Amino acid sequence: MELSDGRIYFAYTRYCGEDSYDDCNADIYAIISSDEGTTWSAPELVVKNTRRNVMSVSLLRLQDGRIAMHYLEKSDIMGYDFCECRPKIIFSSDECATWSTPVDIADVPCIYYVGNNDRLVQLKSGRIIIPYSHHFYKVSGKRSGIGDGTGVFAYSDDGGVTWQHSADRVYPPYGVTGGLMEPGVVELADGSLCCWFRTNAGCQYKAVSCDGGNHWSMPVPAPEFRSPSSPLSMKRDPSTGYLYAVWNNHHPLMSVPLATTRWGARTPLVIARSCDEAKSWDNHFVVENSPDHGYAYTAMYFRGNKLFLAYCCGGEPDCVRMLQDCKIKVVTLDVFDGQNMKIDHQAMNDHGARR
Repeated sequence: MELSDGRIYFAYTRYCGEDSYDDCNADIYAIISSDEGTTWSAPELVVKNTRRNVMSVSLLRLQDGRIAMHYLEKSDIMGYDFCECRPKIIFSSDECATWSTPVDIADVPCIYYVGNNDRLVQLKSGRIIIPYSHHFYKVSGKRSGIGDGTGVFAYSDDGGVTWQHSADRVYPPYGVTGGLMEPGVVELADGSLCCWFRTNAGCQYKAVSCDGGNHWSMPVPAPEFRSPSSPLSMKRDPSTGYLYAVWNNHHPLMSVPLATTRWGARTPLVIARSCDEAKSWDNHFVVENSPDHGYAYTAMYFRGNKLFLAYCCGGEPDCVRMLQDCKIKVVTLDVFDGQNMKIDHQAMNDHGARR
């Protein structure tokens, strides 16, 4: 996000242990750029892990000028071999210099809510909303796990002081194993909300709300987003109003190398544009396509005619955990000619975050 003085502020999860699984020890750090992402400051601790980890950061400039940071906190459940995952939110009124006391969005004990990075949205009405996949616990003796995900939406109408949850849940259709996972939401021009979900069914699924996220349609396949079990990111360019989506496009016409590693299914990383409110998508462009790496969990930030993408990019031979490394890449958006979209290689900056 952009600070009031024009600098770029990037918050991310930084592992602090010996491994980089989803629930390994990690804190939230931030780096700042004063030169359009060419160089970055030294990492500075923002949220210290006091339990198991903190992860999946979202930053949003609110309509009242404050900055909101949303994240997940994982902690052990005494007596079991699994953990809980709780959503938290903090606010800054001084451009990220200090932060408020965390607000626990889910006010019930022992819950597992999955909310991806860069998912916090404020609607035109002022409502703050964030989508989650609620995974119910499966417990057998002292062992436990999480079941299929269902979509649930937390929202606040008082600037984040209090939170409520949607009247409707979005339940996975029969046969979609793993359920509806890692959702995201975008407000369309007519005021409706479009939500998408990661699935194991070969493509993303989507649902629609016409009342600010309280009630939702049944989820349906989104064949325009063929993908492995991997999340999609979508945002609107505030300058043009166009929507952009980034995901692991597995359409057979993409013509990319075959995956050779465990995380290779999360390749290629592709970006596409919609000029008609997500009805159709054009200018598909391959951002990354190494068969030995995985690319996912993309944060998107528009700045003039450029789009900053920050995403996990781990892979062999450097590492075997996709989440271990992070990359920032800058894409120019003003060179659409109806056929392709070009990458500004001069502005590209690979910012390693190896643990």
